[in-house]
Amino acid sequence: MKIVVRTPNWIGDTLMALPAIESLRRNFPADEIWIAAPAWVREIFAGEVSSERLWTIDSPQRGKDFFAAAAKLRAHAFEAGLLLTNSFGSAAVFTLAGIPERWGYTREGRGLLLTKKVRARRRDEPLHMVRYYLDLIAGLGWKTYPAEIRLTVTPSEKARGRDLLTAAGLDPGRPLAILNPGASFGPAKRWPADRFAALARILQERHGLEIAVTGGAEDRPLAQIVQSAVSRPAADLTGRTNLRELLGVIRSAAVFVTNDTGPMHMANALRVPVVAVFGPTDPAVTAPYHEPRTILKKDVVCWPCLYRQCPYDHRCLMSITAEETAEAVARFL
Repeated sequence: MKIVVRTPNWIGDTLMALPAIESLRRNFPADEIWIAAPAWVREIFAGEVSSERLWTIDSPQRGKDFFAAAAKLRAHAFEAGLLLTNSFGSAAVFTLAGIPERWGYTREGRGLLLTKKVRARRRDEPLHMVRYYLDLIAGLGWKTYPAEIRLTVTPSEKARGRDLLTAAGLDPGRPLAILNPGASFGPAKRWPADRFAALARILQERHGLEIAVTGGAEDRPLAQIVQSAVSRPAADLTGRTNLRELLGVIRSAAVFVTNDTGPMHMANALRVPVVAVFGPTDPAVTAPYHEPRTILKKDVVCWPCLYRQCPYDHRCLMSITAEETAEAVARFL
C-alpha cells in the first residue's frame, strides 16, 4: 500500500509521535510510508525520510482550503492514511481526498469519517503522549515496538551549529548552556525571563559556562534580558536558526534549560541533558521521555490549569528559583 501519515501540528507532539510512526513502518515493511506535515514541522523528518515522501500540508482554515488540501492528497492516490491529529478537519481532508482507508482516534465527532477507528480510553492516571500515540497503533490491531525518540544530526549540521556559536563570540573550549526561554503555547508556560537571566549569571560565575539563548524571533526581547545580566556576552540565536540548524546548535550543548516546548523534546531526542521547567502543564503527559533529564515543577493549588495566560499570580513558575535551577544544571556538568 501507499500510506500517508498526517503528523501533529506541533514540533513537540510530532517528536512524541515518532515511536508510533516507527511502529507503523515496522508493521508495513513492504509498503510506502509518506509523511504529510505542516511547514514548521516537516524539517524534523529531513534526513529521516526520503524527500520525495515528505511534503507540506497546512491546517485548513476556510472551506476552499479543505478542497485544496484534499486535491493535493488525491493526486498521490494514497490507499490509506493514519491521522495523528485529533481534529475533525484533518479527517475531513482525508475523506475529501478519497483515501479509502482512514485510521485514527474518534475525536471531535469525526468517527463517521474513519474506516478504522479507536476510542481513546479514559484513565485514572495521566498518559504520556508517547504512549497515547502508541495506543492508537495498538488499538488499530498492530504491534507496537519499544518507544525510542531519536534524531540524526548530520556532520554538516553539527559544523553549522558550531559555526553559529563561534560567530556569536562563544569560546568553543568552554562548556555551553543553552537557555530556551520562550514557549509558543503562551506566556503561562514561560518561566520569567529575569529568572533565566539570573540563572545565566550563576552559570557563568560559578561554573564558567558559555551561554546561548535560542527561540523564535518573537523571543528576542527575552534574550536581551538574559544578555543584560551577564558579564561575558551571551549568544542571541533567537530567530536566527531553522529547525535543522537549531539541532546542530543543541548538539554542542552540555545542558539545555527550557520551558515545556518543542525544542525541549529536540534536545532530549539528541540525549543532551535537559533541565525542564514546568508550569501549568503536566510532566506526566509531556515531559522529556528519555534520560538524562531533570523536571522542575511546584505543586500549587491551581495546577494543572493548562491556561495560555495565567489569570492569577503565576505561582507555579514564580516558585521555581534560579538557584535551584542552577543546582539542577550543575548535576549534569
